[in-house]
Amino acid sequence: MISITSKTDFRFLKKSFAVLFWILLWQVAAQLIGQEILLVSPVSVARRIIELIVQSVFWQSITTSIGCVCLGFLLGVVCGTILAYLTTRFSMLDFLFYPLLSVIKATPVASFIILALVWLSANQVPILASFLMVLPIIWSNLSEGILKIDRDLDEVTEVFSFPKSKKFFLFYLPSVLPYFSAACTIALGLAWKAGVAAEVLANAKRSIGGNIYASKIYLETTDLFAWTVVVVILSVIFEKLILWSMKKILQRFNLQGIL
Repeated sequence: MISITSKTDFRFLKKSFAVLFWILLWQVAAQLIGQEILLVSPVSVARRIIELIVQSVFWQSITTSIGCVCLGFLLGVVCGTILAYLTTRFSMLDFLFYPLLSVIKATPVASFIILALVWLSANQVPILASFLMVLPIIWSNLSEGILKIDRDLDEVTEVFSFPKSKKFFLFYLPSVLPYFSAACTIALGLAWKAGVAAEVLANAKRSIGGNIYASKIYLETTDLFAWTVVVVILSVIFEKLILWSMKKILQRFNLQGIL
């Protein structure tokens, strides 16, 4: 029998191989083109990231962008969760808020960003952009999870007179959490995309997007690729942190098998 550790190691090796394959393909393509202003090699990008890491402006930019994206993400999660609960509980609220959800989902993020530049400062726009990307995903996914809760559970809990806290952790949370986890994973990636895009359009100072904008203006392709790779790395790290945090919460309440 293959142990869980062996399976985990095998999945890690497969993912590592896939990443190395695409990096190698990137390197070959860069060598074939032979012009770094068009396509920078991964070696040059890695070297530039190492150079940036020792600079204070790098960490200032990272801190600013993380703060904006995380704040927008958390606001989106909180508001999306509240709206999901209210709209599934009260049909009138679902009727009223559904057009708003449709508008947010259909409107290009660039339109929101340009409009927000009229009302907000350049450093506040990324927060709004991240929030608007996260809100509909949390709202729709969590609503679906709540609506799919087995209604027979209510009868069971009533028969055995379970307290509300026990009903929540034993019945409702296991049903909803997979939807919430999937929504958070998707929403976080979109929050990073929207937040950094807002920083670029707003030319936010001391931010990742601001540095990407500057690299485009001065045709510094190596910097453009380096900052883009940094965004990807940060997005992956925070996604793993969210999944790790949820698993820890589940372990705390002895619900490890849900995710």
